[in-house]
Amino acid sequence: MLPWSVDLKGRFDEHSFESDALKGNPLGDPHTRPLWVYVPPGYDDEPDRRYPSIYVIMGLTGQLDMWRNRSPFRKNFPELADELFASGESPPSILVWVDCWTSLAGSQYLDSPGTGKYHTYLCEEIVPWVDERYRTMADRDHRGITGKSSGGYGAMVTPMLRPDLFGGLATHAGDALFEVCYQPEFRKSVRVLRDEYEGSFDKFWQDFRSRPAFAKESDGHLLNDWCMAACYSADEDGTVRLPYDAATGELIPEVWDRWLAWDPVRMVPKYADALRSMRAIYIDAGKKDEWFLDLGAEAFRRALADVGVNDVFFELFDATHMQIEYRYPIAVKYLAERLG
Repeated sequence: MLPWSVDLKGRFDEHSFESDALKGNPLGDPHTRPLWVYVPPGYDDEPDRRYPSIYVIMGLTGQLDMWRNRSPFRKNFPELADELFASGESPPSILVWVDCWTSLAGSQYLDSPGTGKYHTYLCEEIVPWVDERYRTMADRDHRGITGKSSGGYGAMVTPMLRPDLFGGLATHAGDALFEVCYQPEFRKSVRVLRDEYEGSFDKFWQDFRSRPAFAKESDGHLLNDWCMAACYSADEDGTVRLPYDAATGELIPEVWDRWLAWDPVRMVPKYADALRSMRAIYIDAGKKDEWFLDLGAEAFRRALADVGVNDVFFELFDATHMQIEYRYPIAVKYLAERLG
């Protein structure tokens, strides 16, 4: 295997998308975003053929060009996806690679007064734009979404919120069971805020943006706490409400409840009809996931079973949270088969 990029059998079209939904967002982040659309081998040779579409979304800190990063001796996901379709192992599909990065590191693919209207951007702008310009099977039964970590979260909640648009989902170690994946980090954040930042997130952000990002071990959980609060518990005026007391770590029940309302595990009963309508649900996670998202995956699977959704692909495999790009084609194939 060569250590450089390879010639693809399909094609990536790289677009620059100007979003009305993201104009004037509260963080002042760009409203013009890169958008990639991958068409499989043979797309140009069969002008009357239509394809299912699968939307690909990223985890926290992810921006679109990072998909081309590679680990030593491994292919990156765009290459793996192309290989999947070129080999004939999977039915051909159109893949849509969406950027929902923010200067807080992510958006959770939600509309929030703390970050911007990223759910609207994805659902009301990107989906119809792609359907107008590419030969998709423009129906929810032939449209899916997949992602890992925060992208896996987005892949779980977006079809719940918009079952009219998405008929299948695949989540790799998606954020779920918030008391397990998020809450244990709060106590670490409180100590660092006390010892290094005078109890102030403003001072943390001043420090973070004055030096190389993630140069300190504590950067990750401080950034995550604030970003999630901006997504889950920002007031209408954009004020970000933490779910804990920054001096003690004690939960603030009314704010924590706002977070829990966005927990995919807890969302299942409310959106049971939407989930029962899905043609494809794929769930996996590594057994050694650092944020214990394997437990969230199991909790999500059980919640689905409780509302009668049992036709689910579910697997826990021997890995951590990191470097699991080799799992992504498995999910794409599953969605392509179910949605084709």
